[in-house]
Parts: sequence; structure tokens; C-alpha cells
Amino acid sequence: MERYRDMQLFAALAGHSSLAGAARSVQVSGPTLVRAVARLEARLRVRLLERSTRGVSLTDAGNAYLADCVRLLAAVDAAEASAKGLHVQAQGNLRVFLPFLFSRYVMAPVLANYLDRYPEVSLAAHYHDYYPNLHEEGLDVAILVGELPDSSLIARAVGQVRPILCASPGYLAIHGEPQCPADLKQHRLIASADQVHWDFQGYQLKARARLGCATVQGAINAAVHGAGVIRCLSYPVHEHLQNGQLRRLLPGFEQPPLPVHVVYRQGRNAPMRVRSFVDHCVAALREHPAFQLA
Repeated sequence: MERYRDMQLFAALAGHSSLAGAARSVQVSGPTLVRAVARLEARLRVRLLERSTRGVSLTDAGNAYLADCVRLLAAVDAAEASAKGLHVQAQGNLRVFLPFLFSRYVMAPVLANYLDRYPEVSLAAHYHDYYPNLHEEGLDVAILVGELPDSSLIARAVGQVRPILCASPGYLAIHGEPQCPADLKQHRLIASADQVHWDFQGYQLKARARLGCATVQGAINAAVHGAGVIRCLSYPVHEHLQNGQLRRLLPGFEQPPLPVHVVYRQGRNAPMRVRSFVDHCVAALREHPAFQLA
């Protein structure tokens, strides 16, 4: 039993940038978590954490073992839920928080499939572009894009997105394809404001937009119809890239990807409606083509 508990505590490191945050998420003290890791290291005879003056980080062996722990513990939970018939007991009201554009491009079929599978759950989706406080706002689950602030929330990674540059093949046939970010000053740029401030690897572009659009969707529509070059996160344009309506530009100069997480409160003590929704989203989003862009 001690080995299983140590694995549970070690798995709390998933989605947390510090030992303190991981410990809070499972409601134990920092020293308790440290002792659990030490027992695992002694049993496995391998170092799981790299300790330095700047803090601790997972070793390669630690990352691999963490992934295995998360997978094995999830399998145990699923087996117990199946044996108890909990999959039919999810019920009640569920409040979820999603970024803008997720509804149309990613989440609509995921939500519909969940509601079909769990007919006793009523779901309210809130769409905004900020980091919510789940406790204060009474939210059960959120999907967040970007690095997570350290908190007591449980986080499960589902993929990554990145800011990308794209234009239609028709536009590029007329105006040519840029070879470096500086070339964009000679192109028709589509943005949300008059001035463009786009960061690339090793270069910051400052230029004037030819077309200003109040919404990302409006900018995407304009780019598809050949109005110019757009820069946005990859998930709302993944279908346009797949079907050839848009072409990705300057991938070698792109900024690093941003992680996408499903976050929720209460961990293993969360109601079945929360755990079932989280499991459903994680499984669906990890396979979704919007998060497969390299």
C-alpha cells in the first residue's frame, strides 16, 4: 500500500512546476511528498528529481516514470469505476470554462458526444480569454492555453498549440512567399489593430496592418479569401491548413509552442460528473488534429 500511495503522490507532480504546488494539490505537506519521492528513488535505484540551487526538476527517468504512474493510476481508477458501475452515475450540473473559438473549431463535437454519453448531466459552457479562478467563479473544469500559474488545481496535458503565420495559396501566387520575417513588411498584413507587433525567433516585426479585423474569425475569413497574411494560434486554422485553403509560412521562425491543459478542482475527490468530463475531454483532445501540428 505504501508503494501505491507513493506513486499517487509522485503523480501529483504532473502539471505542477513546484513540489509545493504538487503537495497542495493532494493535500499533503511538502516534506511528505519529498519523503515519498525519496522512497521511490531508493526502491527504483534511480534518481527521479534533479535538485539544484534553483529548485527541483524531473530527470529523464523521472519524466518517464511520471508518465507511467499517471497511466497506471488512471487505469486503476477506470477499473474501479467500471466494476462499481460509476459510468452511469454521472449526473448534475457542470460548469466549464473554454477559450474563444474552441466551440466552433474543437469543442462542439466533444461536448455533444459527452452529453450523449451522460444524459443525466446538464452542462453550461462559458467562453472567455483569461485565466479564471475556478474556486471564486464556481467553475468545475477549464481548458487553458499557455503556461499554468502554480495553483492547487489538478492539470492534465492534452497537447500544444503555437502562433503560426499563414496565407492563402492565391495570395502567395500573386505576392510571393516571404523567406524571413523582415519580408513581411512588403506584404498585406491582417491584424486586430492598425499596428502589427509580431514576435518571431530572433526578430520582432513592427509594421502597419493593411486590414484590421475586430475578431480572429473575421481575420481568418479574410485570409482564406486572399486578403493577406494572418498570424494566430494554430487550432482555429487547422482545418484550413488541412484542406489547402491556407498555407503555413516561416515555420522555422515560430515562437515555442504553448501547452494546453484540462484543469479541475478536488482531484480524486471530484464528483463523477467532473471526473467523467475530464477523462472524456483528455481522451478526445489528445487525438484531435488541432493539437497535432508540429
